[in-house]
Amino acid sequence: MTKFTVNNQPVEYLMDPQTPLLWALRDASNLTGTKYGCGNGACGACTVDIDGAAVRACQVTIGAIEGSFVTTIEGLSRERDHPVQQAFIANSVPQCGYCIPGIIMAAAVLIKKNRTPSEEEIEAAIPHICRCGIYPRLIEAIQRAGRIAAGDETVAIGARPGTDPSEAARVVPALTPAGRR
Repeated sequence: MTKFTVNNQPVEYLMDPQTPLLWALRDASNLTGTKYGCGNGACGACTVDIDGAAVRACQVTIGAIEGSFVTTIEGLSRERDHPVQQAFIANSVPQCGYCIPGIIMAAAVLIKKNRTPSEEEIEAAIPHICRCGIYPRLIEAIQRAGRIAAGDETVAIGARPGTDPSEAARVVPALTPAGRR
C-alpha cells in the first residue's frame, strides 16, 4: 500500500509499489489528463508536478513517491484559470491537445519558480515533443503566463467551463439581408 496526496486529496493505492505513477493515476484514479506518449520519458506527455518539480509520470513508481504531493492537469485549476492555461488559450497554443497537459504542467512548475523566464530557460524546462509544432506560440504563451501570474497582464477568454450556456451566449432574432430584424 502506497500513500501520497493527489490533487490535494490523500490517496492510498493498493497496487504494486513498482507500478508507474502514470498508470496509477490513469487506471486507479481515473485522472486521464496525464497522457501516455512514449513510455520512456522522452515526449513529456505524462508530466505532472511532484513536490514542485516537473516529473515524467511514466518514469517514477508509486513506491518512490510515498508521502509526496502530486498535482495533475485536473488539479492545476478547477476553473481552468491558472495563468498558464489562460495564456495558452489567449495565444491559441493547443492544436490536437495530446501533449498539452504535460506541457502545461511543466510550464506551471517553471512559472512558479521563475515568472520572467527567457526563451532559453523555457526551452530547457519544456523539452517536450509536440508533433503539431506549437513551439513559436509556446514561448510567448509561457512568458505571458509569467506576466499574468505576476499580475502585470490580464486576458479575456471565453466563458469558463461549467458556465450555463444561457449565460455564455444569447440567441438573437436573425437579421434580414438589409441588416434589420
